[in-house]
Amino acid sequence: MDPKPIIEELKRKGYKNIYTWCDPPGTFYDWHMHSEDEIRVVYKGSIVIGTKEGIYELKEGDSLEIKAGTLHWAKTESGVCYVCGSK
Repeated sequence: MDPKPIIEELKRKGYKNIYTWCDPPGTFYDWHMHSEDEIRVVYKGSIVIGTKEGIYELKEGDSLEIKAGTLHWAKTESGVCYVCGSK
């Protein structure tokens, strides 16, 4: 999947600081939070993101917005590439 249309769509929706990121298999981010609303749109692979409210498995084409101040963690067993943006 090409990330360019995802980037353009996020720009249209008012997101800023938009960039692509890839994590290799076995990556784990422990509990943390961000100061702005954050979105992740997966364009290759998969990632699991956990919050106090639930666990979300994102695959190619899936997205998740995490509101500012929300504690969450993330991991990928197979590797993942995604587009990131903030508001």
